[in-house]
Amino acid sequence: MNPLARYKPSNNSNPRCTDFITMAQRELSAFFNAVTQLFGSEQAERAAEDWLQELIKIDGLPATTREWRLITVKVSTRLPGGMDASSLATELTNA
Repeated sequence: MNPLARYKPSNNSNPRCTDFITMAQRELSAFFNAVTQLFGSEQAERAAEDWLQELIKIDGLPATTREWRLITVKVSTRLPGGMDASSLATELTNA
């Protein structure tokens, strides 16, 4: 069963939680767009799944953009050709 399928958002609004969601959306979106441009949509979909799996594995939610980016860098090493971090950083900056 998909662990994300069990998630049910709370009715209570928490500004801190909203910040986490916004950071996650921005990071995953930039990563997905960069991978799509470099490797195509199929690879981007696989990379997004890997990114979400990495997020599930960590203990707690990342609190900073840098911590979110570490997930992206870790997953990017699994891309074809072992994607070098400088190329990905350039793509993420332009995404």
